[in-house]
Amino acid sequence: MSAGVPLASWKTQMFESLLGFLPDWVQITVLALVVLGFLTAWALKLKRRIAARRARRTGAPVPSGPSGADFLGPYAPGNALGNQGGGAARSGDREPSGADFLGPYAPRREGGDRV
Repeated sequence: MSAGVPLASWKTQMFESLLGFLPDWVQITVLALVVLGFLTAWALKLKRRIAARRARRTGAPVPSGPSGADFLGPYAPGNALGNQGGGAARSGDREPSGADFLGPYAPRREGGDRV
């Protein structure tokens, strides 16, 4: 006595159509790996949330590895990461910076005319 209404969700139907022809042990293994993946993602999200909450309480930055386009790693100049000297920052003088500032890498000017 079928009314034409599917009793299973679309997720179950997709799982059965993709893995239905495989042996049971393969289906169970794939299902276990999917569940493990969801649990791992959930645990990592929870761990990050707890770390962010602890950082807010203590006022410390959220622990994360340096990455991204702005991270230069060992190629960073000494004063960029604040780990060397930085006399100009201490004395209150600000060095020019930005995309157009080349610093010591600027080409030498021929002649004494400065613009």
